[in-house]
Amino acid sequence: MSDLSTAPAETSPHVDAGDEGYSKDLKSRHINMIAIGGAIGTGLFLGAGGRMAGAGPSLAIAYAVCGVFAFFVVRALGELVLYRPSSGAFVSYAREFMGEKGAYSAGWLYFLNWSTTAVADITAAATYAHFWSMFSSVPQWVCALVALAVVLTANLISVKYFGEMEFWFSIIKVAALVAFMCVGIYLVVTQHSVDGHTPGFSTIGDNGGLFPSGVMPMLLVIQGVVFAYASVELCGVAAGETEHPEKIMPKAINSIMWRVGIFYVGSVVLLALLLPYTSYSDGQSPFVTVLDKLGVPGAAGVMNLVVLTAALSSLNSGLYSTGRILRSMSLAGSAPRFTGRMNKGQVPYGGILLTAGFGVLGVVLNYVVPGEAFEIVLNFASIGILGTWGMIMLCSLLFWRRAQDGRVTRPGYRLPWAPYTQIVTLVFLACVVFLMWWGGGVGRTTVYCLPLIAAMLVGGWFLVRGRVREVASAGRGLGE
Repeated sequence: MSDLSTAPAETSPHVDAGDEGYSKDLKSRHINMIAIGGAIGTGLFLGAGGRMAGAGPSLAIAYAVCGVFAFFVVRALGELVLYRPSSGAFVSYAREFMGEKGAYSAGWLYFLNWSTTAVADITAAATYAHFWSMFSSVPQWVCALVALAVVLTANLISVKYFGEMEFWFSIIKVAALVAFMCVGIYLVVTQHSVDGHTPGFSTIGDNGGLFPSGVMPMLLVIQGVVFAYASVELCGVAAGETEHPEKIMPKAINSIMWRVGIFYVGSVVLLALLLPYTSYSDGQSPFVTVLDKLGVPGAAGVMNLVVLTAALSSLNSGLYSTGRILRSMSLAGSAPRFTGRMNKGQVPYGGILLTAGFGVLGVVLNYVVPGEAFEIVLNFASIGILGTWGMIMLCSLLFWRRAQDGRVTRPGYRLPWAPYTQIVTLVFLACVVFLMWWGGGVGRTTVYCLPLIAAMLVGGWFLVRGRVREVASAGRGLGE
C-alpha cells in the first residue's frame, strides 16, 4: 500500500541542481492568487465574445470540458510537486522519468509557448493603453517597451515582487468578474430588460437553443477554449519558491476546479442568459457588450483596464516561469549557459532576459508582419502549451508506473483514477490538435508546421547533447 500521508515522500532518488539557490519568499496568499490568475486571462475577458458568437450558449459546455482536463493537468503536476517540489517543475520531472531528452523537449516547448505569448502580451498591452486619450499620441512601440520594462523590473528584483504583482493583478481580475456576475444575477432574478431582451432561459430557447448552429461549432471552438486555461501549471513552478508546499499546494490546486466552474462556466452561462448569442462579437469583450447595452457609463474603460491587467499578468507569469525552467535546463546543459545565472536577489535573470528579448523582437515584427502571419506566431504558443500539458501527463503516467513497481512512493495528494486519467487527457490533447487541423485556416497551417518544430528540436538536441553529457559526467546535472 502507498503512504497516505499528505507529506511528500521522505526520500527521492533524484536531486536537481536547478533547485538550489532560490529564496522561499512566496506566501500562501501569493500561491493561491497565482493559481487563480493562471486560470483567468484574456481568453475569458476578451476571447469569449467571438467564441460565443460562433458556438452560442454551448460555449459553456466547451469551457466546462476543457476546465476538467486543465484541472487534471494541474492535479497531476500537484502530485509530482508533493513528491518532490522543484522550480524546474515538469522539466525536472521529465529529467527524472524520461531522461535529458525528455527534459530538453519539455523545456523548449514551454519556452516556445511563452516566448510567442510574450509577443502577444506586449503588443496587446500597448494596444489597450491606446484606448485612453492620454496615451493615444504615444507610439505603440513606446507603450510596449514601458509595459515590458515595468514587468521585467519586478521580475528581476526578487520573487517577492513577482508574487506581489501577480497577487494584485489577480485581485483586479477576480473583482471584475465577481462584480459582473453580481450584476448579471441581479438582472436575471429581477427580469430587468437588457437591450429589449428579458434575461432568462427564454433568451437561449428563443434563439436556437443550446446549439444554435449545431454541435460542430462547439467542437471547433474547443481548440481556442483550451488555450484560455494556459498557465494553470504556473503554480507548480512557483511551488519551488515557497515554504511548506505540502500544505499550500493541495488547497491552491483543489480550488482551481470550483473557481473554473464559477468564473468561466458561470460567467458564460450568465452571458447567454442576458443577451442572444448574436449580440456578441469578436472585436469586443462580452462583458463590455452587456454593460454597454445597459448604458453603464465608463464600462468600456473599466473593462479595458481589466483586460490590460490580464495581458500584463500573462507577461509577468511568462517571464517568471521561463526563467526558472531555463535555469533548470542550463544547469543540465540543454540551454545556454547564461540562462543559469542568478542575481543577488536569487532570481535567474538570464532566462528572464532571454524571454524578454523575444518580446522586444515581437514588437518590431508586429510592424512588418501582416495580421494573419502574426496569428500564426500566436498559434505556435498553442502548440507549446499542448506539448507542455502532454509532457506533464506523460511524467505523471511514468511516475505512477514507478510507484506500481515500488521504486517511488506516491504522496497522499494524488491524481484520481490513475492511470486512466492520464491516458484520457493525452487522447483529449491529441483531439485538440486534430480540431486545429479540422478547423482549417491558421490552425491548419500551424499543424502543418509540427514537422518543422520537431526538426528544430532534433537539430537543437544534437547541438547541446555534448554539453549535456559533459555536465552529467561532471556530476553537476542529472539525466541520461
